[in-house]
Amino acid sequence: MKSVFSGILSLFALVLLNSCVTTKAVDQQVVLNHPEPLKISTSKLVILNPKVLVFTKTAGYRHGSIEKGVETIRELGSENNFEVVETSDSLQFNAANLKKYQLVIFLSTTGDVLGDEQQVAFENYIKSGGSYLGIHAATDTEYEWPWYGELVGAYFLNHPKQQQATLDIINGNHAATKHLESTWSHFDEWYNFKNINPDMNVLLKLDETSYEGGKNGDNHPIAWFHEFDGGRAFYTGLGHADAAFDDANFRQHVLGGIEWCLKR
Repeated sequence: MKSVFSGILSLFALVLLNSCVTTKAVDQQVVLNHPEPLKISTSKLVILNPKVLVFTKTAGYRHGSIEKGVETIRELGSENNFEVVETSDSLQFNAANLKKYQLVIFLSTTGDVLGDEQQVAFENYIKSGGSYLGIHAATDTEYEWPWYGELVGAYFLNHPKQQQATLDIINGNHAATKHLESTWSHFDEWYNFKNINPDMNVLLKLDETSYEGGKNGDNHPIAWFHEFDGGRAFYTGLGHADAAFDDANFRQHVLGGIEWCLKR
């Protein structure tokens, strides 16, 4: 009888031990399958592959370099982890679509390219923290939209013949200029401007003694940036011909502007 009772106790102990081991294993599995959420500071979160919209609509003169510019920006995107979408459709400027993009580039747009509803949508996009980058004829755009004039920073006045000119680097610490020396000799179509926004941060100025046809005197900005109405804006007056987009300095200049607009 004593032997039978001892056997029952031994069996009960074995069952209890197996139960504890199984419970522990299940508990460990729960911990492994449901780890504590990672605590990441939202201030350090970045969009790894931001989307950039390149707008190419023209209602006036159309630059032959637009297609080359799109190709170049796509290459820069592929090399630097941002996605590029090109459109000439102004109806893409609506709240639902614009919120997909961290940056909108006006690539040598000309004339009146957005209707009233599209203008409101774009203003709201910038006010919500969006970014804008203008290249070359982006200043030859939307003369009857004062908000746009302040955003882009100036309006196109006229230009002399294409020629070599010297650019003075005013701010060499920006991503768009830090690769340059104190001056940069470049061949392009040099715009004269009107209605220059005095609140811009100038990156490059034209030395009007180095070429013929300058109309802005000693203060002739040709590339600049500023915070505007809740968002960011960058403009470069370079980029008239295909050759500009093959120039390593210009490509880096554009890339630096894009990176600043993407807040990277």
